Amino acid sequence: MSSVNNNNNNNNNNNNVGMGEEAEAEYSRQGRVALVAIVAVASLALASLLLACSYYCYLRNKLSKLLRPNFPNNTTTTTTRNDCEDRDGLHNLLQVASDKGGVQVFTFKQLHSATGGFSKSNVVGHGGFGLVYRGVLSDGRKVAIKFMDQAGRQGEEEFRVEVDLLSRLHSPYLLALLGYCSDDHHKLLVYEFMANGGLQEHLYHRGSNGMPLVLDWETRLRIALEAAKGLEYLHEHVTPPVIHRDFKSSNILLDKHLRAKISDFGLAKLGPEKAGGHVSTRVLGTQGYVAPEYALTGHLTTKSDVYSYGVVLLELLTGRVPIDMKRPPGEGILVTWALPRLTDREKVLEIMDPRMDGQYSMKEVIQVAAIAAMCVQPEADYRPLMADVVQSLIPLVKTQRSISKGGSCSSFHAFRSPIPQPQLSGGAQQQAPEN
Repeated sequence: MSSVNNNNNNNNNNNNVGMGEEAEAEYSRQGRVALVAIVAVASLALASLLLACSYYCYLRNKLSKLLRPNFPNNTTTTTTRNDCEDRDGLHNLLQVASDKGGVQVFTFKQLHSATGGFSKSNVVGHGGFGLVYRGVLSDGRKVAIKFMDQAGRQGEEEFRVEVDLLSRLHSPYLLALLGYCSDDHHKLLVYEFMANGGLQEHLYHRGSNGMPLVLDWETRLRIALEAAKGLEYLHEHVTPPVIHRDFKSSNILLDKHLRAKISDFGLAKLGPEKAGGHVSTRVLGTQGYVAPEYALTGHLTTKSDVYSYGVVLLELLTGRVPIDMKRPPGEGILVTWALPRLTDREKVLEIMDPRMDGQYSMKEVIQVAAIAAMCVQPEADYRPLMADVVQSLIPLVKTQRSISKGGSCSSFHAFRSPIPQPQLSGGAQQQAPEN
């Protein structure tokens, strides 16, 4: 009996072992099936992702061709110049100020006398550099005098940059530097006087009780063209190119005839000599005008100025400031609000300054809006050159001026003979309204 029981137990043990082996084999098979399924799903997801990326690239290339019918395709290289190299270059260029042709060295006493002892009644503006005074020199010339009150290395650097650049750059669309004063205690810059102050004043103030007058459509177009010509000169006719870095409506000054000139070169940088390169630098400028790629990476190019120009063009079209968070939701940032409407024929009129109602044709509005849309493209490569902007605006400006002296083509390595500039409006004169 005992022998029978032992046999039964052995049989049961053998059966259990066999069942365990079968279960393990089944588990292993299921694991392999699951692994194959996971690999298949992952492969399908990867294939879908690659297909989506390819389709995105196709749409992007197609869209870029549609957006850029009149502008050449410009690519960006990785050529860079750092802040230290640029500062050293400007320092070497500044050297002996009295040798700079056409720029006079003033004594502090002369400028103190010209402004009535820097009287508060002669203050016509102020900025990051300091106060700006109206003055009259001993020879009777009206001038604007910037009195630097920013101490430290940054202020010294801005002074050096402004003196060096403006003593070497000569264009009817840039504010002329007449001279400066630099001693141990004072730093002052002397400019030609622009009787109607900054463009910004005329865009955001009503024309009554001595306030600046509202600019009409034709005047705004002419100002847009003259400002574009100023940037074109800096980018295209100077070697290496000059990047303004703080182009904005308050830095476009108007003379007594409302002719425009670009001012305030304290933050300007020398660009790379190689076409399509960039300058690596800390981010400076004015909120609302700074190009997105420059704000994110510190890579500065001439296309950064093009973006800022596009914002100014939107100001001319809309009469709105670049950032105004008091406006209704969605309208606080000018570029974000305006960009979708610029290319929509039905909505583009919504953005126009109501004070210009009836002064423009639909054709003109669409053309200027298209230029503005290209200039404020988020990607720098999609923005036009300033030379292309100038050529697009010229046919829209009805009254063009003739200039006896065109801007010269300058080089910071060696000055070349003057090259004629495209001609536009007649001479000019610096800042804030005349009493």
